Amino acid sequence: MKAIILAGGLGTRLKSVTGEHPKPMAELLGRPLMEHIVELLRENGFCEICCTLRYRAGEIMAHFGDGGRFGVSMQYRIETRPLGTAGSVGGCRDFIGGEDVLVISGDAACDFKLRALMDEHRARGAAATVALCRSAVPLRYGLAVTDGAGDIRAFIEKPAWPQVVTDLVNTGIYVLSKRAVDAIPAEGAFDFGKDLFPLLLQKGERLAGVALDGYWCDIGTPQAYYRCWADALEGKLRLNPGEAFRTPEEPETPDEDEEGVCERCACTDRARLMGALSELMLDMGARFDDGIRLEGKGYRLHISPSAQSSAVRIAVQSEDAEFARALCLSARELAEALKL
Repeated sequence: MKAIILAGGLGTRLKSVTGEHPKPMAELLGRPLMEHIVELLRENGFCEICCTLRYRAGEIMAHFGDGGRFGVSMQYRIETRPLGTAGSVGGCRDFIGGEDVLVISGDAACDFKLRALMDEHRARGAAATVALCRSAVPLRYGLAVTDGAGDIRAFIEKPAWPQVVTDLVNTGIYVLSKRAVDAIPAEGAFDFGKDLFPLLLQKGERLAGVALDGYWCDIGTPQAYYRCWADALEGKLRLNPGEAFRTPEEPETPDEDEEGVCERCACTDRARLMGALSELMLDMGARFDDGIRLEGKGYRLHISPSAQSSAVRIAVQSEDAEFARALCLSARELAEALKL
């Protein structure tokens, strides 16, 4: 199977850690971060690898060579100008050759079962499949809203708590079919989140989301980098792929607002509850710009994480007081059913 490693970023926010080295060469437990990614790919059967490079490409190429000493075959594509995340993949068409291809960042740490992601992609016949992971506090990441079939219907970038309507984080690990690769223009910058995925959805293509168990961390800042070191030392990140973990995170305090008959539903995982509610309401026309908002004849419903401890807040405006109270109580019952 084939994989593309995106390793061309400047890593400006991590300069205090990496100095002049490219971010994928930052060390994690004595080896470059990208070396762990190559090992993860090999262990999951992805032995043909193409790397997209730009900043200090020679340093990465000198370390990995043809990939032989790592048990893989490696090629390189060097960008002379920024092409965006999807544009970089488009520049690897000769390597892809019409096959399904996995795309992963060279500066993330994870121990996902990537073979399972490829298997799910092929089984569902999607144009593209996105690896998702669950996070109880997903504020620093882009989120994906999925429907009951597991298809992605919307993306939300780095939300504040009122915009958290799911606990599914977009990890930036994708499987692309030939249809998706063909949708990438041959010239110009093109990104996955801003350009390719909205285009596929507009065309009516299936964009699948697969929640994977395991550890994943975007090493974008010194804080994330050192946290990842600690997680690896404590055994939360397994550098031998296939062992699944979850990373405990500190709960953050969301903002609160407004209105009406209100019920606070205590739960241990607010994001998961919001995800269950958003899936139920997706086809009812709910909006996700500020928590979950749903309007119907004679009522307005607003659901959002509460600022009062670990809770979800349900506020209803309705002329029918009994209906409003029943609607508020429904989230409490859902939380109890999910054992949240």
